[in-house]
Amino acid sequence: MHVVFVEPAFPKNQREFLRGLLSTGARVSAISERPAEALPANLRAGLFHFERVRSVVDEAALTEAVRRCEKRAPVDRLEATIEAHVLAAAHVREQLEIYGTTSRTAWLCRDKPAMKDAVRAAGVACAASTRASNGEEVRAFAKANGYPLILKPLDAAGASGTVKVADDAGLEAAIREIGVERGRTIAVEEFLSGHEGFYDTVTIEGKVAVDFVSHYYPNVLEAMRTRWISPQIVVTNRIEESGYQELRTLGQKVLGALGIWTSPTHMEWFFGEKGLKFSEIGCRPPGVGVWDLYCAANEFDLYAAWAHAIVHGNVKTQPSRRLAAGMVALRPDQDGVIDRYEGFETIQQRFGEFLIDSHLPPPGTPTQGVEGGYMANAWVRMRHSNYDTLREMLDTVGKTVKVRAR
Repeated sequence: MHVVFVEPAFPKNQREFLRGLLSTGARVSAISERPAEALPANLRAGLFHFERVRSVVDEAALTEAVRRCEKRAPVDRLEATIEAHVLAAAHVREQLEIYGTTSRTAWLCRDKPAMKDAVRAAGVACAASTRASNGEEVRAFAKANGYPLILKPLDAAGASGTVKVADDAGLEAAIREIGVERGRTIAVEEFLSGHEGFYDTVTIEGKVAVDFVSHYYPNVLEAMRTRWISPQIVVTNRIEESGYQELRTLGQKVLGALGIWTSPTHMEWFFGEKGLKFSEIGCRPPGVGVWDLYCAANEFDLYAAWAHAIVHGNVKTQPSRRLAAGMVALRPDQDGVIDRYEGFETIQQRFGEFLIDSHLPPPGTPTQGVEGGYMANAWVRMRHSNYDTLREMLDTVGKTVKVRAR
């Protein structure tokens, strides 16, 4: 089999997907915006063929690059794992008649209103929502559904660009900020209160082959807008317990509704007074190194498992479910440059055996804004066999380690 992988060099974590593909025994070619020298020598040596393009989302350029790969050997799979690349890869895949995620499925996993229409038709509960391309449509939805509401650009990833509004004044400010009156199309939806998490899978021919559940503490919008909070993402090792069965059933129903076939998936959900609700899904892995947490918690190589699903149509090993794992983000106390850290030695002494790894940018490093995400500044990752104990340890890290900036 000949697999072409889109963009193996950036961000750095992309190398792990390439490594996984190389472990399968398949011929692996790569298309990148960067030179081959951006890859480590061992990965570069394993490639069957390499193509460089100006932009991997330039569909004409991507198509021609795949055609050049095809001259070396027929291309059986064309894979992309970054959200911004998924739709372009799907269009090229269909044009060249390569098996994989269809452009319809890729589009549904990007266009939030269409996505919700499709899952509602399949009986999946989710927040009321609509597509809006002008202020009047936004105001009409607010009048019909009340506040609070969430406004989000259709082309945004994760929580980027998302605004919560609680009244008419906030709505008008958001309409101006996002640019709706300048022609930008957005999704508008009911704000769901409750606990937020995500359900991730490797899916083969429409069926879940491997799955995981993670939790946000606190929910994403609050975490991305509040400096003093040290937010956490925590992977549970209790997924086999009965309390998660409803979520796993919902996840499988969503896959069917959107036609997701053989792919990694990342699905957000809410649980609150209105019960379990679907939020959104992507035909790609989660960001911020969450797959590394899955590997550490479950003592197996998820990147290789994904690659075997793509190449061989099966997953050779299953997660152990033995450990829970989590990440706590540590925010600088102000914008500027990193000056020093306080309390990390205490954490090493208390919890050293449970540390997976950490990232503490050296003094003098410019800080990143709170909205930059969970790995924008310092972070610590840990694991433990008891989920509740792990949560307590992550809380202690957040309270103890201080990132001082100047």
